[in-house]
Amino acid sequence: MAKATPAQFVRQVRQEISRISWAGRRETGLATITVFIMASIAAIFFLLVDMVFSNVIQYVLGMFN
Repeated sequence: MAKATPAQFVRQVRQEISRISWAGRRETGLATITVFIMASIAAIFFLLVDMVFSNVIQYVLGMFN
């Protein structure tokens, strides 16, 4: 593979950047809302699982007292 000069490299980078399709404002907003909703669902799920495990462990340990 041939080495590119710094000027050629900069031109190639600019060409690649011009090919990128950037997300619009609406798409970015929807993605942000989706992330917050999914993170909230995951947090609630793990809270409930933690509470169940905590109660089970307290019950098991309480049996031996």
